[in-house]
Amino acid sequence: MAALLGKLRLFSSSRPVWWAGVLLSLGIGGLFYLAANRTIEYDAGERFRHQAQNAQYNINSRINAYTDVLRGTASFFHAAEHVDRASFHRYVDGLDIETHFPALDNINYAHYVTDANREAFERSMRISADTALGYPETLAIWPSERRPEYWVLTMIEPLAEFGEKIGRDISYRVPVARALERGRDNGELSASGIPIDSAHQPVGSGLALRLPVYRKDMPLKTAAQRRAACIGSVGIGFSVPRLVQGALEPMQVRDTRLVLYDSGDGQTSAPALLFDSKPASPVLRSSDQFSVALPIDFHNRHWKAYFSTPKASWYSRFDTWLPWLAMACGFTGSLLFYLLFHTLSSSRMRAVKMAKEMTRELRNSQARLQQSHQRLRRLVAHSDQIKELERKRIAREIHDDLGQNLLVLRIDVDLLTNRTRHRHPRLHARAVRMLSQIDSTIKSVRHIINDLRPTVLDLGLNAAVEWQIAQFRQRSGMVCELIDHDPEIQIDDHSATAIFRILQESLSNILQHARASLVRVELRQSNSTLSMTISDNGIGLRDNSRDKTGSFGLVGIEERIHLLGGTCAITGTPNGGTTVAISVPFPASSEIMPAADLAFEYPFEH
Repeated sequence: MAALLGKLRLFSSSRPVWWAGVLLSLGIGGLFYLAANRTIEYDAGERFRHQAQNAQYNINSRINAYTDVLRGTASFFHAAEHVDRASFHRYVDGLDIETHFPALDNINYAHYVTDANREAFERSMRISADTALGYPETLAIWPSERRPEYWVLTMIEPLAEFGEKIGRDISYRVPVARALERGRDNGELSASGIPIDSAHQPVGSGLALRLPVYRKDMPLKTAAQRRAACIGSVGIGFSVPRLVQGALEPMQVRDTRLVLYDSGDGQTSAPALLFDSKPASPVLRSSDQFSVALPIDFHNRHWKAYFSTPKASWYSRFDTWLPWLAMACGFTGSLLFYLLFHTLSSSRMRAVKMAKEMTRELRNSQARLQQSHQRLRRLVAHSDQIKELERKRIAREIHDDLGQNLLVLRIDVDLLTNRTRHRHPRLHARAVRMLSQIDSTIKSVRHIINDLRPTVLDLGLNAAVEWQIAQFRQRSGMVCELIDHDPEIQIDDHSATAIFRILQESLSNILQHARASLVRVELRQSNSTLSMTISDNGIGLRDNSRDKTGSFGLVGIEERIHLLGGTCAITGTPNGGTTVAISVPFPASSEIMPAADLAFEYPFEH
């Protein structure tokens, strides 16, 4: 049992524990480690991709440079009336391709020959043989099989290395022939994608680009016109390894592997391997290396360059230790923050506990105060009810006792006055004075009864309001308008008395404080709600009007409405007048006591 209680205290949510801080700090340290590791890996990957894109740009730039050499050679053929081997040798020698174009193997010219002109072409080559430059005395087309068309190499520089290719029909292979025909008919650069077989470089490492040459001053708008004007094509042969290695040299990391594939011209599906910078490299998992595939456009042939490198090659020694340093900083900082939180939370818990005790006591005091307030309100309501009942009772007693006695006394004095009118002048004068005194007394009694409880209330709220407004006009001399929307308002006696007292209090406030010249009273009954609005054009309410010592008029109005279960809104601005708007719910007509049951008449009124 004690062990269970100890565990409950250990895992209690009301008090922080040390091991929670250690676990939290370890978690945050791990997040810092992952974030730093991901950041370093992302930065290294971006550097690798940037270097790979630079290599891609270098390869494209070298291809474009060699293409410019080819276009310049074709322009040389187009500009001259006749290009012989000597002028071709001088042109290529002036390019100094070994220095400026290190990946370029040779520049050559292939003459276009049809099968019908084969023998004549071979005889002309024997006649124009240039042995001084190293060209053979005789030229025979090889391979020697008969074909409809031939593209025969007649000039090639440097000749010393590639002289064995003179007389070769480069179109004996179908893909090459198709590329030559397409270039001839379109007038564009053509590449077959077939590796060049040469004894001077590894098998499959050389590729060629060719551009057709046409006769001068012949139309070249259509494919048929270009086919008729074609006399041959100039071409370049270059080494793919030297081309790519030159593009890889500026890369920051030497462990980068580049595998270059030729995906064809869109008609073939099997890619051909052109170059692999590290064929013997071990295969790494994708998570241990960076890799990216970039496209290279080789004149209507699509190359794919696959760059890959170990991730570790792109990390510095600082990059290796940075995630662990971030983890240590995250763990230490989180632990220090947790210790600070532990200290603050302990103080907070003590403060919260103390505040809860104080809040509990405050709520108990508020509850007791609320109960006292409710009892006080009930007492006030009971006091008002008793006061109204007592006023009603006193008014009845004055009416029934004093009023009846004064009425009888007046009748007797009136008889006495009539009988002494002629016989006893002095007694008659005395009786007249007594009769006048009795009338004044009756009038005072009537005022007292009206002040205690106006008799007109027994005739209904509408009559009582009209009577009170008439009294206010007579007493104040102000213009007081009554807007009565419902002439037959049926409401219980208690509510009618309260509303009448509110009207009395409001008009009394206007008379004493408002300095108004116009008062408007509006009475409206809608659904089961009675509304009354009293407004004036006086000086309005001041900021301290409600809190004035010894003034309970507005507070009394609000309290009466609250006891009736209604709402009260008292608004006003300085020099803008004041408006008192009340709304009181009233019961169904079956619960209202008829006014006739409450009314009593004053027989001495006349």
